Amino acid sequence: MAPKWRELADKLAEQIRAGVYRPGEPLPHIRKLVEDGEGSKSTVHAAYRALEAEGLVTSSRGHGTVVREQTPLKRLGIERYDKAKWRDSDEVAFIADRVASGRAYKRNEQTQTVSRVQAPPAVAAAHGLPEGAEVYARARVVKEGDQPTHTLTSYYRPEHVEGTRIVDPTPGPAGRGGGFRVLYDAGYEIDHMREEIFARVPTGDEVKLLQLPPGEPVVELHRTTYTADGTVVEYAIGVHAASRFAWSYDFEVPDSAKDREEVE
Repeated sequence: MAPKWRELADKLAEQIRAGVYRPGEPLPHIRKLVEDGEGSKSTVHAAYRALEAEGLVTSSRGHGTVVREQTPLKRLGIERYDKAKWRDSDEVAFIADRVASGRAYKRNEQTQTVSRVQAPPAVAAAHGLPEGAEVYARARVVKEGDQPTHTLTSYYRPEHVEGTRIVDPTPGPAGRGGGFRVLYDAGYEIDHMREEIFARVPTGDEVKLLQLPPGEPVVELHRTTYTADGTVVEYAIGVHAASRFAWSYDFEVPDSAKDREEVE
């Protein structure tokens, strides 16, 4: 038999999913649940802690225990990099997520720092550079309103971006079309890329920076961007609050047998 606090947590979780308590609304005060016979003060405390660990609520002084917003941004797949967006329009990758989600955005919702640093091992390997070589690191924090959604740090070879808007630390995208448009204008048109994603436990600094509730994991993304001749023009590492994104990929299914027949 499950302990009393677990039964109460499951009951409240079901009520949250059923809409009895809606996003942004507080759960009953602990004293109220005790008076209603749901358990002792310690039982209710334990139930609320479990709901927080499961990402259903947040707790803070002055606001009590509040149901979390559960509508994530749609993190698009390959279509977020459509050249018609950044080459022929003024849409940048992080804005594509907002547009697809029907959410507004403002320029100050992306901030960044730009610095010239020694390339970490993975960055050096991706760019084919020796250990200790210098690269530009463009580190961004992206928010939706006041809520951080993710960080993204792009690493570039100096000879590709020196003197461009990519190394300008002004808040917001790197001008019209963002960084991909800057690379295009500099003669480095992106042709293909590789994305690798995995979930992990956040570091203490990431918990603070992304304002993560207890127990929430992050999704880490590694993106390698190539020109048609295979030159790596960007290697990026992103850290995303797991509950704030829904990942979606739409792509053609490979048919290696058909490709071999066409070659023959």
